[in-house]
Amino acid sequence: MMKRMIVSAALSAAVATPALALEVTKSAMIAAPPATVWKTIGTFCGIGDWHPAVETCALSEKGGKKVRTLSLKGGGTILEEEQSRDDRKMAYTYTILESPLPVSGYTSTIMVAPEGSGSKVTWSGSFQAKGAPDAKAQEVIGGVYEGGLKGLSEKAK
Repeated sequence: MMKRMIVSAALSAAVATPALALEVTKSAMIAAPPATVWKTIGTFCGIGDWHPAVETCALSEKGGKKVRTLSLKGGGTILEEEQSRDDRKMAYTYTILESPLPVSGYTSTIMVAPEGSGSKVTWSGSFQAKGAPDAKAQEVIGGVYEGGLKGLSEKAK
């Protein structure tokens, strides 16, 4: 009887425990002053000007928050909501509301900081894998960040 109770309690605890968040962080050094890089990142919909996977970005509002709809080259859309923005600290945080990416519970921050005579841009996110193994979800998000950082580096001069 005691063994059955212990097994039952362990199973209940496992079911009640939320999945651990996966994390991805990518950084790039850009040979431009932080203010120039932040200006290149631009408004919440500015990603349409520098991320190579984004065809267009349409900005709207929902419940007083900025929402962007990213139309991707090759098809697909991503709907994201800005959670916070600090132009003085050169950072913003957003969440994905809808997307074809293999993630759920996605929250991400992109920030710019001085580094030597240039800038360091750091893009980090946390999420759970959805419909794919953890490693695949991390690979996909890492690719999104790397492509974006490369595009940003080419535009920010």
